[in-house]
Amino acid sequence: MQLFYNSEIHETTEQFSFSKEESKHISKVLRKKVGDILHITNGNGWLFEAEILIADIKNCIATIVSKDLKPKKSYTLHLAVAPTKMNDRYEWFLEKATEIGIDNITPIICDHSERKVIKHERFEKILQSAMKQSLQTYLPKLNEAISFKEFINQDFTGQLFIAHCEETDKKSLKSELKSNQDVTILIGPEGDFSSKEIEMATNRKFQPVALGDTRLRTETAAIVACHSVAFINEL
Repeated sequence: MQLFYNSEIHETTEQFSFSKEESKHISKVLRKKVGDILHITNGNGWLFEAEILIADIKNCIATIVSKDLKPKKSYTLHLAVAPTKMNDRYEWFLEKATEIGIDNITPIICDHSERKVIKHERFEKILQSAMKQSLQTYLPKLNEAISFKEFINQDFTGQLFIAHCEETDKKSLKSELKSNQDVTILIGPEGDFSSKEIEMATNRKFQPVALGDTRLRTETAAIVACHSVAFINEL
């Protein structure tokens, strides 16, 4: 199955037109014809089946023939991850985290951050592509980049963790995770969180955790954390 994404389709939509770019892809690249069925999601859990009415390379039109609202997971995962110095590493994290299963992503600007500006529009496209590739119907929410202090001073529910490399009393993330609970995890930049940031987080009830016995890159740490949460909830 090939999945398409269109945020403008909702449960009451009966007929719609694809963009010029997608129309060309459907008609010319995929060679779809009138009567063929396409699968589409709006990123809000809905999976639609649509029949092609007009297979035009500039304006492909389809009509909805069935719809199905997929259930949400029993938990939500929010990763707050500092932007990496090399943009492609953060993009890799976004792609893989979407494939594994993540709900919210917030880029946080930390004391040791070398990159403080992100390409929000490009990141959104990566999330959309990864959602389609992994055949999921819920698009992760990419929040605007904010400072570490702003982030931790918000109100949170569920389990709260901060993964860092300082030699302090830390427990394994996998041993502390509980299934069917919302989870928020902080992942620092290449230079790690500062001691001040770690103290601020622990004062806000974020529990210090380790992600293993080796020192991980920012993007690797984020994926390990993401997979750990997914694994615990599959048991």
